[in-house]
Amino acid sequence: MMGRNPTVSWGSGLLSVIALSAAVATFLLISVVTLFRAELGYWLFERQASRQAQFDRLTSLEPGLHVAFCGTGAPLPDPTRAESCAVVIAGDALFVIDSGSGSTSNITIMGLPADQIRAVFLTHFHSDHIADLGNLALQRWVNGAHPSPLPVIGPQGVDQIVAGFNLAYGPDQIYRPAHHGEQIVPSSGAGLVAQAFQLPARTEPPENESAISVYDDDSVSVSALRVDHDPADPAVAYRFEYAGRSVVFSGDLIVSRSPGFEAFVRGADLLVMEGLQPQLLKIIEQNVIERGDPNLGVIMQDVLDYHTTPEQAAELAQSAAAGALVINHVVPPIPNRFLEAAFLRGAPSRFDGPVRVARDGLAVTLPLGSDEIQFHNWF
Repeated sequence: MMGRNPTVSWGSGLLSVIALSAAVATFLLISVVTLFRAELGYWLFERQASRQAQFDRLTSLEPGLHVAFCGTGAPLPDPTRAESCAVVIAGDALFVIDSGSGSTSNITIMGLPADQIRAVFLTHFHSDHIADLGNLALQRWVNGAHPSPLPVIGPQGVDQIVAGFNLAYGPDQIYRPAHHGEQIVPSSGAGLVAQAFQLPARTEPPENESAISVYDDDSVSVSALRVDHDPADPAVAYRFEYAGRSVVFSGDLIVSRSPGFEAFVRGADLLVMEGLQPQLLKIIEQNVIERGDPNLGVIMQDVLDYHTTPEQAAELAQSAAAGALVINHVVPPIPNRFLEAAFLRGAPSRFDGPVRVARDGLAVTLPLGSDEIQFHNWF
């Protein structure tokens, strides 16, 4: 009879001891964590709160023109996106373009100080572009003890939008100074103030529109161009210029009926343009009709004729010699990156520059003194 191999027995025994020790250590760790869960949670929360309180995104930015996306969705619900909103940072100046539902919270999550927002620019007055104005004004007011309301810049009709939000938030504008005191929350800073600009009269058929200057201060200039988003009228695109860098926001538009838009975009470093993919939207249309919801099916059909496809956006970016293209206002919802290729379809092949599908937290940096374009994730 052959004897047992002592080396094998010793090795097996050692592995058993190690496994048992690991199991005991794991059990003890779980026990300690369970026993002191409240204390551990308090410690973790304290560390997180300290980091968040001390973090200021602006202090870490290199000189340049920056765009951050705080809302990249549209009215169709998307768990990964707030509705339309972007922030432009030029030097120490912060501006917001549109203020869709849920977007204000994303501004804070990105580490941007809401109290430093100078003004909001509205492209048009669809609900998914204005729904968070009240919350945005509140955050700027209470975080910065602002003595004057938040300016809202937009085409004629913006006065009515601002008046409606101020009316709705009227009681809240009384409660907060009464609770915190005038020094902390001065009554004079509550709400919004409208700054309307007048667009040239429309022509039929549409002719090349002329851009108008709507803001010029501290080396930041903003021009606006009427675009066609019928029946949502007026609707405008904006172009921001700062220290030799530029970005254009299309808002929502029908490219074929906005003949002046290509010239407006020409040479911009960054074009931010809405995007609707009809092929994907038709799938949703078929499904809602099959489940017995013809009303929503009709809406799916109606939206096709007053938006821009990713392919059209890419073609315009190419013909206008833009530096980069970001597709915003994503329709329909695409909750994961795997679906982006189906959404873009032929767009990347129609534009020589980089093409990105916007997601909440995406940021683009245009450094000064170069033509470089940098993409970041601020979430």
